[in-house]
Amino acid sequence: MKRKAPPVETGGFNRQDCSGFLPEGFHDLNPSAPYFSSASAPNFPYLDLGICRESQVKSLIRAHSKDMYRLLEKVRFDGKYYRVKCVNSGDWEYCWDLAVRIQFFGKMQGIVLYPKRLVSQNEKKIVYRSVILVNPYQLWDESLVTRFWNLQERVEFLIARILFHECIHLMISLGNTLPAGFGNTDIYLEFKQMLEIPHSKKLISELHEVQFRLWNLVLFGAEGSENEQTLLERVQEIYEFLINEKYSNQKTGKVFHSPSNNEKLARRYAWIAGVKAGGDVHVSKNIWKVEVRRLSIALRRLYNGIDRLRVS
Repeated sequence: MKRKAPPVETGGFNRQDCSGFLPEGFHDLNPSAPYFSSASAPNFPYLDLGICRESQVKSLIRAHSKDMYRLLEKVRFDGKYYRVKCVNSGDWEYCWDLAVRIQFFGKMQGIVLYPKRLVSQNEKKIVYRSVILVNPYQLWDESLVTRFWNLQERVEFLIARILFHECIHLMISLGNTLPAGFGNTDIYLEFKQMLEIPHSKKLISELHEVQFRLWNLVLFGAEGSENEQTLLERVQEIYEFLINEKYSNQKTGKVFHSPSNNEKLARRYAWIAGVKAGGDVHVSKNIWKVEVRRLSIALRRLYNGIDRLRVS
């Protein structure tokens, strides 16, 4: 019998670069609630999420990504940190700790709190810590109820789907953060391939249109002290975010038989991109909304073009 990896202790590190955060509006998560929480819901006055079998959730994930399964294999869904990866590069050791927490908290399906960076100069060790929050609030969605009459199977399927989506973001972050080559997983390499597709001659005009709209939005939200290089880096960061979301939604939809819709994705993430760019600091709200709408149209064309080239 395999022993579970022990939770990771927190002592001996200095916190740096705390990039994990709860987004605006994410205020109804109860930090004192149990990690498998209970909730009231229509027709179910009391629901214990403890009916979810972790082994079954991981089995659903393993069927579609061996690397993701290895990432989650020793992680219990109890909100505690477990060490999922360690690599050595030069004199330094790089480790990744992951916690998974399942709880009802409003209408956000899931979220990754991006890594806190903990550095120990004495041990020459850098530890990145991430948290994945899973909220299976859509348990009573009609399509899911029709597909899974058994409540336990429905809970496990929904948690697996949300966890799969959020783990994609985490694995891309791993690939971008760990020393070169150490974060190469099936998910990360596939994402990098999608990231390169828009640079094809067949999509160069669609790519430039998206970048132009992002540049305008970044200018609308820029602080006065930021130079051009900083703004260009923000455009690239938001652009990669948009491709990341395209990939993660499409991959999850394919695996769990819930196809993504490029028009809906473009509309949703164009608005988020506008917010990430800084909002309407230097223009009226209406002008900002018009530019977000133009980005949505350009993004839909780019997403459609990516699909065409991937098929061919």
